[in-house]
Amino acid sequence: MPLVVSVHSTAPAVVAGLGWAALAVLFCSAVPYGIIWLGVRRGQLTDHHIGERSQRRRPLLYGLLSVLVGLAALVLLGAPGPLVAMVVVMFAVGAAVTVVNQVWKLSAHAAVSAGSVSVLIVLFGAVAAPLVALVALVGWSRVRLADHTLGQVLAGATVGALVAVPTFVLLS
Repeated sequence: MPLVVSVHSTAPAVVAGLGWAALAVLFCSAVPYGIIWLGVRRGQLTDHHIGERSQRRRPLLYGLLSVLVGLAALVLLGAPGPLVAMVVVMFAVGAAVTVVNQVWKLSAHAAVSAGSVSVLIVLFGAVAAPLVALVALVGWSRVRLADHTLGQVLAGATVGALVAVPTFVLLS
């Protein structure tokens, strides 16, 4: 998602867009995943899905902190506005997922995919609508893997879209 938004907002300077996207991906995806991977490796987390509710708070909060650090770096370095808005969306969706997941396990994967696709539809219009199929595929995979119920997937997708769209529209 950061790649598409960044390249779109820096066209025709694609190389610059790729650099901005790499910075966003580092703090919004790679570092948070690394935190979870280390937690599993050290035995602090039972699995990379963080199935145990009692284990969720710390890695989710550290992931949000990473996104905030990335957001600060993007703002201080003068990143394109739409990319900054997208990273704020990622933080907002992550914060909503973190809050809900303290009491109930909604699908973060569904929330992120629905939020991302919703932003792409806002940016590109109806031509991006077929990407909704990706949200359905992500949801199907979460249910098929028995990591979530259909209700948890639908709740995640709903939260993701309802948080992402107004946040992005307000900031762009």
